Formats: sequence, structure tokens, C-alpha cells
Amino acid sequence: MHIEPQKQHQWLDQLIGEWVSEAEYSMSSDQPPSKTQGTEVVRSLGGLWIIAEGVSEMPDGGAGKTMMTLGFDPQSDRFVGTFIGTMMTHLWIYNGSLDATEKVLTLDTEGPNFSQSAMTKYKDIIEFVSDDHRIMTSQILGDDGNWLQFMTAHYRRQR
Repeated sequence: MHIEPQKQHQWLDQLIGEWVSEAEYSMSSDQPPSKTQGTEVVRSLGGLWIIAEGVSEMPDGGAGKTMMTLGFDPQSDRFVGTFIGTMMTHLWIYNGSLDATEKVLTLDTEGPNFSQSAMTKYKDIIEFVSDDHRIMTSQILGDDGNWLQFMTAHYRRQR
């Protein structure tokens, strides 16, 4: 079985490289935002998938490691993938699409809410500002039905 990469797979190729990141996040409104720095190495798997391995500072002073996979499923016409990290036990399953400009990839997923008491909807949004600068924002669907942005990370390409 041989599958040729499509334009959506080629879109993912712009993620390939070595990146440094600066993130700001707030898990509750009664605490000041936290800031972290990290690195990420993104590689291709056969031109159909990307694998992104990240390391970033944790609030306790340790290092958190993450792994994201992203690909495109022509049958569903959707971007698909996963996300895991050493700071959580949940496997995040992505299902997303590009906007009309093809600069913003919105990945829908579901996971535990901040209190870990129930599952809720999330969005991870990857936007390319330039070839060497991308922004990822994360949003959670609140109990009031509104989306709350709780994390913004700027990635800058090093190589």
C-alpha cells in the first residue's frame, strides 16, 4: 500500500524543524498567569505524519515532556492526531481543519475539565504568523457555553 502525500500533508511539513517556545497560561482566574519556556523538535514520518517532541519548564521546577502526532485523513477530509504529556494521564485525540486562509489549523478534542470532575471540549489552534513563527492557543468550553483561552505559546524556528 502506497499513499502519496496530499497538500494537507504538505501543510504539516512547515512544522518540521527545531523550535523554542515561550508560553503563558492560566488555569484559574484567581491566580496570576504562569510563564514557561521550552523546546520542540518536529520531524516527518513518511511525509504523511509529523511527530513533535517537546520539553518545557514545569511550575515545580522540573521538566515536562510532550508528544504530538498530526496527519491528514483523506477519507474523513480532516486533520487527525494525538497529544500526550508527562504531566497528565489523558490521551488527547485531535480532529481538525484548516481555515479558508490555510494559515490556521483548529484541532478539536475532549479531555478532563480543570477540576478533573468531568470531560469537556477543548480547541488547540495553530496559527502561522510567518515561516519561522507560529502561535498555539488552547481553549476550553466553559460551563456557560463560552470558550475560554487559557494558554498562548509562541514558537520560533531555530533550524
